[in-house]
Amino acid sequence: MPVNAPSVVLIGGGPRTAGLLERLAANRPELLAGALQIHVVEPHTPGAGRIWRYEQHPGLMLNSAAADVTMFTDASVQCEGPAIDGPGLAEWAAGVLDGSIADVPELPPELRRQLGALTGATFPTRQLQSFYLEWFFRRSVAALGPDTTVTVHRDTASAVEPVQHEPQREPEQGLQPCPERGPERYRVRLAGGAVLHADVVIASLGHTDALPDQESAAWAGFAARHGGFHAAPSYTTDVDYSPLAAGQDVIVSGMGLAFVDLLVLLMEGRGGRFEELPDGALRFLPSGDEPRLWAGSRRGVPYHSKITSALRGDAAGDPAFFTADAVAALLEVPGELDFRAQLWPLIAKDAGYAYYRELFTGYPGRVRMGWQEFAERFAAADWYSQDRRRLVSESVPDAGLHLDLERLDRPFADRVFAGHADFQAAVAAHIDRDLDLRTGPDHSETLALFTSLLKSYMDLGRLVPSERLNARSQQEVQGWWHGFFSFVDSGPPPRRLREMLAIHRAGLLQFIGPGLEIEAAEYSGRFVARSAQSGITVSAPALIEARLPAPSVARSANPLLRQLHNSGLGTEQQLLTADGTHATGRLLVSARNELISPVGERRERLFGVGPGTSGWGAGAFARPRSNAAPFRENDALARRILNLLADPIRGQADNSQANNDPADASQAVPQAAAGKDPS
Repeated sequence: MPVNAPSVVLIGGGPRTAGLLERLAANRPELLAGALQIHVVEPHTPGAGRIWRYEQHPGLMLNSAAADVTMFTDASVQCEGPAIDGPGLAEWAAGVLDGSIADVPELPPELRRQLGALTGATFPTRQLQSFYLEWFFRRSVAALGPDTTVTVHRDTASAVEPVQHEPQREPEQGLQPCPERGPERYRVRLAGGAVLHADVVIASLGHTDALPDQESAAWAGFAARHGGFHAAPSYTTDVDYSPLAAGQDVIVSGMGLAFVDLLVLLMEGRGGRFEELPDGALRFLPSGDEPRLWAGSRRGVPYHSKITSALRGDAAGDPAFFTADAVAALLEVPGELDFRAQLWPLIAKDAGYAYYRELFTGYPGRVRMGWQEFAERFAAADWYSQDRRRLVSESVPDAGLHLDLERLDRPFADRVFAGHADFQAAVAAHIDRDLDLRTGPDHSETLALFTSLLKSYMDLGRLVPSERLNARSQQEVQGWWHGFFSFVDSGPPPRRLREMLAIHRAGLLQFIGPGLEIEAAEYSGRFVARSAQSGITVSAPALIEARLPAPSVARSANPLLRQLHNSGLGTEQQLLTADGTHATGRLLVSARNELISPVGERRERLFGVGPGTSGWGAGAFARPRSNAAPFRENDALARRILNLLADPIRGQADNSQANNDPADASQAVPQAAAGKDPS
């Protein structure tokens, strides 16, 4: 490898980095000739990374079916680089079984068994997914070719430091040589002592831990003083739950995907098992080592089940209301957009249109008019109008089939409960109904709703520049909209909810209620949890905050994020709202994924991607043929990097022009002053 070969350092080696490597390989023949050095800094196995590593409980699953998982940028992805078709998880598993995919290490016997049973509808284990991701990483490295050296450092990055080069510019005729400022380069320091030199650095850190916030820190101190147990927000499988005794009462705050994983670890993980009953339900047979859990949250119910039904009615078409043309018309008007007032009604109307199209065309016996008449009248009415509500009431006699997105978001809103038993029955009935709607053969309108919300979630970042949203809306998109989408569309496999009901019937899981409140009671030395709506109050010596930590650069447990913040190379995104300055906790990046300093300066060769940044792109793998946002972002970033390496002075000039473009000026001002996301 030539000593002057350009060098790229990728910090983090999970699936997002694997996707970037694939895009670098796909675009390189067009954009960059010659040798290239790439360093990947990742303490876990590259490709899988921390979250998807093999070394976790074998019962933990993806919440996506095998047919819905791919790492390949297929022809549906709208990007400048070439499409590369390849096997998604289901096709990869079939290829490994029949020998057509041979570059896979020997799988453990249990994973071989899983391969044999896998179908496109199977929710695979994370251990199996880890082998697919590691295979994809190796394939992407091989695709870079023999003149690229990829070195994996099983270590953690602790610091990034700028280094300024001063190359000599060639003199013009009759003039003396003069120095010209060269492009900024970086030193990357690793925890183990190594130092890497880079022309370009990409921080692709995925989900990182954060130091406890004030409330969590107080609860941890309380538990320590009184001999109790407290688990702050974290990746569930990385927490040591061994101090929890058999039969011990444990309060659990949160009922999302982390809670689902917690049930696996504390129930099956302690020797309990499930058996199938003749009616299709499950019975949980405890080992005797399980604690007793009391779970609550803002909504008081778990995330909705993933859907296993198939559409019956007319094929789903393109969005009808939340469209590129509709958004472009909004963007033509000067000023900021408001998510709730201008975008959400279009998203909601598209969701309703998809839902009712499937109901009317798939189940005509359940409605009182034809789809064409309904569709015309529906299109003419605003989503929140009386005309729309009247139309639905006239045409759909069963009020239980009316789509109420607010009720979907808060299923127990305004409901009064008679006591503990009444609320337990209500949650169990809610879960049973959810499974019936989402896994039975007779309610595929829920699949149409799921698909529409997924499309809108992915399109929002593609159609709406985040800097055009007012600060309140940026906060709401990252908060309420992401939470609502996750609750409805990103829930657990159906079996996990059946298991939840079985654990509940076995007496090892009780539901506290919505609007969960928690107090550390010094008088008793126990945590107290209550729900005013359900009327339930419970005390316990143990509290688990079952969720991932919120993004935080300033409080990050990751040494690199803290160093970027403390050094001024990066900063947290700040939004100026009516209530004052609000820190989102996310690493501030531009539309080009460049880090932004506290004073609004772009770092031309220092990039950030992933869920901890202010960028739109979310996730690392996606459904095939879905024009997935992370794949679009990976391609654009890969091309940007290759262009910088191919012509560093031109790349520097291009970035300077972007920084000085008056049309782009709002993106470079300090966030605390502007209240805007510069991306």
